[in-house]
Amino acid sequence: MEDRILRKLFLGFIQIHILHHAREHPIYGAWMHEELKEHGYEISAGTLYPILHNMESDGLLQKEERNVEGKIRKYYTATTKGEDILKQARAQAYELFKEIKD
Repeated sequence: MEDRILRKLFLGFIQIHILHHAREHPIYGAWMHEELKEHGYEISAGTLYPILHNMESDGLLQKEERNVEGKIRKYYTATTKGEDILKQARAQAYELFKEIKD
């Protein structure tokens, strides 16, 4: 049960993490999966890709398809809306972390 609860909490953190990197440079799923893994998030591709698609549907990410070595790779960048949401999320996270750090 604890895993399910933590998973629900971490999904918001994962989306903030995605927006952060998509604001810095275009990202793609496999790269983001490795990045998240480095930070301790153990999610499957079957979880990550729907998150990316939902964030695109919500207008937070913009997708661009590129041909990379004969295969189509989908790159995502943060939209203006995504950048605004990230800014708000950072402010809220900062306030939360100040409160719970001790």
